[in-house]
Amino acid sequence: MMPPLQLQAKDFASYLGKELGVSPWLLIDQQRVDQFAAVGGDQQWIHTDPERAAAQTNFGGSIAHGYLILALAPLLMSQVFTVTNGRMGVNRGFDKLRFINPLKVGDKLRLRLAVMAVAASVESEPAYIDVKYKLQFEGENYPKPVCVAELLKRWY
Repeated sequence: MMPPLQLQAKDFASYLGKELGVSPWLLIDQQRVDQFAAVGGDQQWIHTDPERAAAQTNFGGSIAHGYLILALAPLLMSQVFTVTNGRMGVNRGFDKLRFINPLKVGDKLRLRLAVMAVAASVESEPAYIDVKYKLQFEGENYPKPVCVAELLKRWY
């Protein structure tokens, strides 16, 4: 595994329209899905009952929650880059979020990350930089992305 890029907040402008990198693969196992189901309250059997999901769906088994995939963004992003000079990063929301393909439990997931827009505060205190990222979650050997989203983040 490559170490994450070490970036200062001002460096995002040089990545505008470019890929920051791709995270390592992460196995999505039934234990992780069950823990997310318990915490999030979504106990739907397509996620938590592999035998029933195999018998009664065309997924071939249980599938990960879409929101679990999205919740893994901070972990996977931290494997692509770290900001070395910021006090904190704050999530501001998402644009154009889509769950395109279900991810079968037992498959691997990774994040392909690009910078779409960068805007710095001019007269604001404290100073900040807003970055819009393109998040593309990919399943190993999947022909299409599992999920795509545009994440809005502010770095102080």
